Amino acid sequence: MVIMLDSVKIEKSSDMQLILGHAGFIKTAEDLYEALMNASPNIKFGIAFNEASGGKLVRSEGNDDELRKLAEKNALKIGAGHTFIILFKNAFPINVSNAIKTVVEVSEIFCATANNVEVIIAKSNNKSAVLGVIDGEDVVDIENNKDKAIRRNFVRKIGYKLK
Repeated sequence: MVIMLDSVKIEKSSDMQLILGHAGFIKTAEDLYEALMNASPNIKFGIAFNEASGGKLVRSEGNDDELRKLAEKNALKIGAGHTFIILFKNAFPINVSNAIKTVVEVSEIFCATANNVEVIIAKSNNKSAVLGVIDGEDVVDIENNKDKAIRRNFVRKIGYKLK
């Protein structure tokens, strides 16, 4: 058996967040839809879920057609069964990650980020699997006091810490 490795770059704009994960059941897209709507009332999103058997279709839901169509396009490029991708705006991963984790079909979240992401895929005999992700860029240094002040001010500016 020959296993080939590949990478798929997720297509998204810089103002989008994404969550990539693994789940398994035909109702996954609908359950993820409900989780997102309950977690963040202003969120705009598209969900795509790759079936691993049956019709082997990309199943999708969402409340924003552009994000849903882009999620479908990315899911189809990834191809691996039981993989889901959520592209969203008007929220951060921190706002919805716990809701996603409580969906009974979800077994893993590979990443939750606004960064550019590449998905590492293993392929073997018309089957494929997500091995992991490349999320963002390499670290270049250790933060100094100025960097700490910038970080702390930023999380206060966006409302995640008290001023």
